[in-house]
Amino acid sequence: MNASGAGSGAAPTQVEERLRAALAARAQSVGPADLRPLPPPTTALRPRRVTVRRVAVGLLALAAVAALVFFAVRGGPARPAEPARSPRPTHSPGPATGTPSPVPSPVQPTTAEPTPSTPTP
Repeated sequence: MNASGAGSGAAPTQVEERLRAALAARAQSVGPADLRPLPPPTTALRPRRVTVRRVAVGLLALAAVAALVFFAVRGGPARPAEPARSPRPTHSPGPATGTPSPVPSPVQPTTAEPTPSTPTP
């Protein structure tokens, strides 16, 4: 503990013995009558903290509601959407062609009729 090695199990010196004896005598001379009583706790601190906390929570809730209203009103369309247009290029000078149909047109089945055969000479 100190330079003399008292913390390492060495024998205490005369100065250390005198200091311990003086501190022990002083500790014995102090009694409960010498101590002053503790002041009672004040109740003003706790309600102030609670009030500040409640105000802060209220302001945060009000800000969250205002943000929700702002984004809900802002996110809606200002006017109706325009009708859809066909995806054709406007810069090509050629005639516009229709878009191909994904459904193929039905094929008419042909029936094979026997044709009269002419004999060859």
